[in-house]
Amino acid sequence: MATSNRIAEVAAAVGEPARAAMLAALMDGRALTATELAEVAAITPQTASGHLARLASVGLIAAEKQGRHRYHRLASPEVARMIESVMQI
Repeated sequence: MATSNRIAEVAAAVGEPARAAMLAALMDGRALTATELAEVAAITPQTASGHLARLASVGLIAAEKQGRHRYHRLASPEVARMIESVMQI
């Protein structure tokens, strides 16, 4: 049961269009700020922060602080492979 719950949780996080756009933007391996990801997803930076928190809570992205900025990246190569697989369908 825990596995099916985890699948549903990850799918719900990925399935929202703005979050999917952010994840796709991170597929090139770069780390981007919330502002940059908001632009990609065509949403406000405040809305992007909520979406980024959701993606981090399910382990899809990780953030690093550098000076004043927080840079977000995919959490692992496994996340990138999952996104690539979904993109092929």
